[in-house]
Amino acid sequence: MNLSALTAISPLDGRYGGKLAALRPLMSEYGYMHCRVKVEVAWFIALGDAGFAEFPALSAAARAHLNGLVSGFNEQDAQAIKDIEKVTNHDVKAVEYWIKSKFDGQPELLKSTEFVHFACTSEDINNTSHALQLQAARSQVLLPALDAIIAKLREMAHQYAAVPMLSRTHGQTASPTTVGKEVANVVVRLQAARARIADVKILAKMNGAVGNYNAHLSAWPQHDWEAFSRKVVESSLGLTFQPYSIQIEPHDYMAELYDAIARTNTILIDWSRDVWGYVSLGYFKQRLKAGEIGSSTMPHKVNPIDFENAEGNLGLANALLKHLSEKLPISRWQRDLTDSTVLRNMGVALGYAVLAYQSLGVGLNKLELNEEALAKDLDNAWEVLAEPIQTVMRRYGVQGAYEKLKEVTRGKTIRPEDLHGLIKSLEIPAADKDRLLAMTPASYVGQAAELARRV
Repeated sequence: MNLSALTAISPLDGRYGGKLAALRPLMSEYGYMHCRVKVEVAWFIALGDAGFAEFPALSAAARAHLNGLVSGFNEQDAQAIKDIEKVTNHDVKAVEYWIKSKFDGQPELLKSTEFVHFACTSEDINNTSHALQLQAARSQVLLPALDAIIAKLREMAHQYAAVPMLSRTHGQTASPTTVGKEVANVVVRLQAARARIADVKILAKMNGAVGNYNAHLSAWPQHDWEAFSRKVVESSLGLTFQPYSIQIEPHDYMAELYDAIARTNTILIDWSRDVWGYVSLGYFKQRLKAGEIGSSTMPHKVNPIDFENAEGNLGLANALLKHLSEKLPISRWQRDLTDSTVLRNMGVALGYAVLAYQSLGVGLNKLELNEEALAKDLDNAWEVLAEPIQTVMRRYGVQGAYEKLKEVTRGKTIRPEDLHGLIKSLEIPAADKDRLLAMTPASYVGQAAELARRV
């Protein structure tokens, strides 16, 4: 199953294969099989502990052997399952047969062979496996990658909290802010988005072919199968029990998770575009790396490729995440198979997101603030002080304050003396007049620095 990076169809397994090493063992076909084995073993051991006369509790040695199938699972085991699947043409049955094959030489386990996959529909195994995959990918890869971005941005927010910057609402000069405050805005948004991802409960069901424990009760009518299943799902597998389902777990939690990730990605697209623009304006420089080339024909260029790559990959991730969240909660009657092939692309969607997070991290660590360019822009934008001047005029009841400033500033190149002449002519208290005369575009930043340091 190993493919050359040069012949892989997906760039996630080709060009970018090395960057997704942490995600691949979790979200690949191998990862899916590993989780299936874990679920089957957990169910089998729990059946032995249920007190059925026909299936006595397993010895410590038998448990160790079974748990070893999980902890020692490797690519050769996965390939062995794939080889069985070539005969069965059924992936879950192949897992069942592989586990049973590992009972050879284990007399205790051989006596209980038929309790492997007992009363389970394939989807009991699959939905719990998908849940385990997502839980691991979220905790081990996705959230740590987001946390690294948030930490870097928080560091930037504090570092540049007091560095003034010209705002550009609608692309036009506007009331100044600080670099740190603009970064802080993103930190706060990402913290909320990250919490939404982390708060999604990962659900799983183990209730049979149509969610009613039909087969289970046919064998042991008096047994509390719902409590048994809940214990396996929550205590053995560490997931949240889903009590109501058709043949498949409804996938609403998946939609919630994918929507939360997509919303996070949208914030990062917004930020990637903003940084791209700031680099274009010269507000940020990018640290050079020896040997790197920015353009094949223009030697001077250092392109913001990390933010461009991030934007592109975030868009790909969101396209897939949107389809997953819209499609997966829909299943005809008690089951159709359209979710099966779609679910196999969970790792692709997350892969593009993780790849983008990595690109953003690299890009952010290359940035160097160009305070000279920031200061120059501010000094060429004295018109932004029309806002505080007319606001103070309004405080003291100067009639037509807005209109007077509009007449002086709109569509014109404003010099400091133009504003100072107006300020000196105003009938307002001397202290306020002096304060306005001392004001510059760089000093007119309000509470920006304090807000930036607070995140």
